[in-house]
Amino acid sequence: MTQHHRNLDESTPAPQALAAYLLFLRDERRASPRTLEAYGRDVAAFLAFLAPHLGGPVHLAHIAALEPADLRAYLAFRRKGDAPLADRSIARAIAAVRGFLRFLERRCGIANVRLGLVRGPRLKPTLPRPIGRDAARAMLQLAGEEQPIAWIAARDVALLTLLYGAGLRISEALALRRESWPADEAMRIVGKGGKERLVPLLPVVGAALDRYVALLPKSQMRDQPLFVGAKGGGLSPRVAQYLVAKLRVRLGLPDTATPHALRHAFATHLLSGGADLRSIQELLGHASLSTTQRYAAVEAEQVLALFDQAHPRAHKKIA
Repeated sequence: MTQHHRNLDESTPAPQALAAYLLFLRDERRASPRTLEAYGRDVAAFLAFLAPHLGGPVHLAHIAALEPADLRAYLAFRRKGDAPLADRSIARAIAAVRGFLRFLERRCGIANVRLGLVRGPRLKPTLPRPIGRDAARAMLQLAGEEQPIAWIAARDVALLTLLYGAGLRISEALALRRESWPADEAMRIVGKGGKERLVPLLPVVGAALDRYVALLPKSQMRDQPLFVGAKGGGLSPRVAQYLVAKLRVRLGLPDTATPHALRHAFATHLLSGGADLRSIQELLGHASLSTTQRYAAVEAEQVLALFDQAHPRAHKKIA
């Protein structure tokens, strides 16, 4: 048990326990900043609801005594409040609260098994929405035209080429250090939960990174981020998201064409080229094969769509 949750007991104010939980996620679970923000926001919303609901400041003793009706009241409040949540957001909110409860039970000895009886909405599984081959190529070609400064244009091309050519998450790419390049034929990537994997690099990816690094300002040091902003320091994910947003407008692509859609494209295009799911799982760094299997559903959906468009009898009534 680490220092930041060693002294928690039933008299501890719930917001203090939440702070300890977020430190646990950051330090021991290696959660990403986005995960920390989402879980912190959802659990804080739950605790903020409980204060007026229970009639005063919330301590861990109150958490231990909650009934299923209390959690259901919170979910009803989130569905009908000023900013009502959709089913998927409700499910995420429940997951955040349950994670907090597991932390309290396992690390602090404060348990409430009754709340496990509350079930969230049943969600339909969503399929990844990858960018098509032609659109991905066009996006990479146009990326360098958005910036007049040569090294920044080369940076944008290298970043998007890495996302599509190696299947990285944007957070993984932006976490790379300058010392990680040049590399051999593969790059060591630190993914979710601090798990490492070795990702092979296509020659086109290596060429894009070589050009970017060659154009970097000389002040760039090897212990700094590989992808840097115009003013120095690590490149913000918002810059990459804004770049892709501009490119998709130019190309007439839907809102689902995001940096993460390039990762989806990497997986689906490998699958359609004959790669097996287990290999794709390792390349993507998925903990579960079931996550990777979603790409097989995307491939099947695309095949059916092509069949419906191309078969001469697809749109004719059968006598």
